[in-house]
Amino acid sequence: MAAMETLCQLIGIDLSRLSREELTMLEAEIFLHVCKVLEEKFRIEHREFFRVMQFSQKKEDAMLDQAFVGLVIKDILSTREYSLKGVAAYTGMHEDILQEVVDGRNTNPSAVLLRRAIELHRFVRKELYQSIVKKMMHEARRMQ
Repeated sequence: MAAMETLCQLIGIDLSRLSREELTMLEAEIFLHVCKVLEEKFRIEHREFFRVMQFSQKKEDAMLDQAFVGLVIKDILSTREYSLKGVAAYTGMHEDILQEVVDGRNTNPSAVLLRRAIELHRFVRKELYQSIVKKMMHEARRMQ
């Protein structure tokens, strides 16, 4: 919740004025926004593959949806700050499960794995998340 409080302070949202239900909805909205930004990052990284395969936008979206958690984990691994064993320890998931997600054999991992993978991703890709927060702040100010 500390990250949520900091973000809300930066964009001028008084959390004490929100009900528990409103807080949950706000957290979900922020989470969805982060996922959308990450999806676009992965879309750009795989642009050439999509072009060669001549995927439609709908097919790209489906592929990114299925591979999303695996792409997050691969990006964590690419930093070399964590091994698959380290990611497993952080997420509380068995290495074999993570390997299945990374390989694309498990395209429906749990929401818990998604949340924990993004938490770890946020740690290893600080600058990316700082830019996401800046973008959210800019959009929030523009809407006011």
